[in-house]
Amino acid sequence: MKEIVIYSSTHCPYCVMAKELLESKNVKFKELRVDEKFEYAKESVKRSGGRKTVPQIFIGDYHVGGYDDLYALDQEGKLDPMLES
Repeated sequence: MKEIVIYSSTHCPYCVMAKELLESKNVKFKELRVDEKFEYAKESVKRSGGRKTVPQIFIGDYHVGGYDDLYALDQEGKLDPMLES
């Protein structure tokens, strides 16, 4: 299974929804809190091509984007195959 990384912050409702969606798929993910460690914020911006919002979600080397992007993948039936490969 590919490593799943989510850059998030404490008071972000979209971060909560993204984590809940991933948890509903019974997959493990690494959460990196940008509000706790500034280095994670810089890393997130670099990895995402300049996006400064949270969450930023990665499945392996693939940059999903934010919660809306994750949700859209799920609705299109594309998320499960990504998580399984």
